[in-house]
This record gives sequence, structure tokens and C-alpha cells, in this order.
Amino acid sequence: MPDVEFKHISVMPEEVIEGLNIKPGGIYADGTMGGAGHGQLICERLLKLKKEAGHEASDGAGRYIGIDRDADAIKASRARLERFGDIATAVRSNYSEMAKVLDDLGIDKVDGILLDLGVSSFQLDTAERGFSYMHDAPLDMRMDDRQSNTARTIVNTYSFEELARIIKEYGEEEYAKNIAKRIVAEREKKPVETTFELVEIIKAAMPMKAKIGQGHPAKKTFQAIRIELNSELTELRECLDSMAGRLNPGGRFVIITFHSLEDRIVKNAFRTFENPCTCPPQFPVCVCGKKPLGTVITKKPILPGAEELKNNPRSKSAKLRIFEAKK
Repeated sequence: MPDVEFKHISVMPEEVIEGLNIKPGGIYADGTMGGAGHGQLICERLLKLKKEAGHEASDGAGRYIGIDRDADAIKASRARLERFGDIATAVRSNYSEMAKVLDDLGIDKVDGILLDLGVSSFQLDTAERGFSYMHDAPLDMRMDDRQSNTARTIVNTYSFEELARIIKEYGEEEYAKNIAKRIVAEREKKPVETTFELVEIIKAAMPMKAKIGQGHPAKKTFQAIRIELNSELTELRECLDSMAGRLNPGGRFVIITFHSLEDRIVKNAFRTFENPCTCPPQFPVCVCGKKPLGTVITKKPILPGAEELKNNPRSKSAKLRIFEAKK
């Protein structure tokens, strides 16, 4: 692990704990544990509820299952969660495999599921990880260092059409074709090896008006490459599909997203969980047999408050949505 401490300010911590509606003795699965910021709060709440019930010991206090694919996150979180003993379990895995993780632990259903999506502050601030356009480093961007492909693979081997598609679709970048064309032209001279090399290529591909007052010109392209490399949207869809039926009655699904593509997937999935009927509107009664799984608690997403935005500017694009399983 790098010498940098795993630092990450948890987004909307109070809203997350309130949204999970933690019950005495409940089981909570966190698919994107990171440095266990939210995890520590969940464990503390479980212990507090146990103590209020008149018991000091952690036995029967409930359980927190933290999942992350990042080796640095696992190392940091295990150290931070050690004080909670058997209440906390950290598992290195992709959150799309949450159902399998629970099966392996002998857990059928849970009382809450938390996903805090996107890239962590630690990943951005650790230069050698190659996530940031603000640090010069090898093009990496892997959330799981066990995978062989890196951002360098995408930049140097994807066709013009593939690059243009992911930059447009995942980065929502207006100048996707220009950037893809420039990348292909530059890599014909020599492979693109570092983040700053890619930044300069992106800047050269964009008109001056797009580089003034619009945020960093490389932000959207870096986001697109990261999402593609780490299969982030696929991971999200698979987790939603596999975990929708794993909540106990009244259990909560709490998800924080950081860009519109994620938020749209979550919003649409929650709506489908609430109203899964696929019968044509003109049918007088439902014949498809699909039953509602519960209720969407957040008709509109919860956003960070002014104080949080001041203390943690990276929370600016965060949106929190909550679904509650049928009681």
C-alpha cells in the first residue's frame, strides 16, 4: 500500500445512517466500503442500539459486511474496523458479487444495502494510481489491481469508434470525436503512457471556448475511461438486479451516485422495483404476475447541505436515493 493514509471524507454521513434506518441486531451490506467511513458509523449505531437494549457486549449487536475490490481500501478498513470485533467483516470483492459474498457467509437476507459510488478521494489523491488529471503518473485507473488491463490499454488499443463512443456515452463529452481522433493520431507516433500526456492530447483536441470556465478539460474523458475500465455501470446494474430480492421486510437500499448515468440507472431500477408490472396500460388487471418489491422513499434525490458542500467540495455532484422493501 502507498505511504499515503487512506483518507476519504464520507459523503452525507447523517443522511446515510438515517436512510438505512438501522435496526437493533440488523445486518448491513456495504458494497463500496472504501476506508470504512460509513462502515464505522453503521457499527457504532449497531453498538449503541445494543447498549440501549441493556447489553454491553457486541454479541447479537448486528453485523456490518463491507465489500471493496481495492486492496488499499481493504487494508485500511480492516484496521479501522478491528475495534468492532465480530460485528464487522471486510471482504475483497466486486459489489456486483454481493449476493455471492452473502451466500459464502451464510447470510440469506439483509436489513440494509449501501453503495457509495464513484472514485474515492484516496484514489484520486494517490498519484501513482493514475486516476487524476491533476497528477502526472502512468495511465492506470484500476480499482482492482488484479486485473491486467489499465487505462493505458484503452487509450492505446481501442479503435477511434470505440474511444469516441465511450467518451461521448460515459463522459457526456461534446468533443468526443475530436478527442478520439487526436488520441489515435498521437499514439501512432508513440504510445500514450502517462496522465499528463493524455491531458495535453485532450486539450489540443478541444476549441479554446471549451477550455475556459468549464472545469478541467480532461475531467469528462478521464471519467469515461475510468468507467469503461472498471465496468462501473455494469457492476451497478448487476448489483441492483441480484440484490433487489435480498432485503428483509422494511430493509433499505441506499445509493449515492456522482453523475447522471449512475443516477438514471438507480432511479429507473427503484421505479421498476416499486412498479414491475409489464402489462399494457389498457389491460384492466395485471396478468404478468410481477409483484412490487417495495416503495421508493426518495421521490427526488437527497442532496448535500450547504455546510457539507463548504467542507467537502467533492460532494457537489452527489445524489442519494432510498428504496424500502415491502413490509
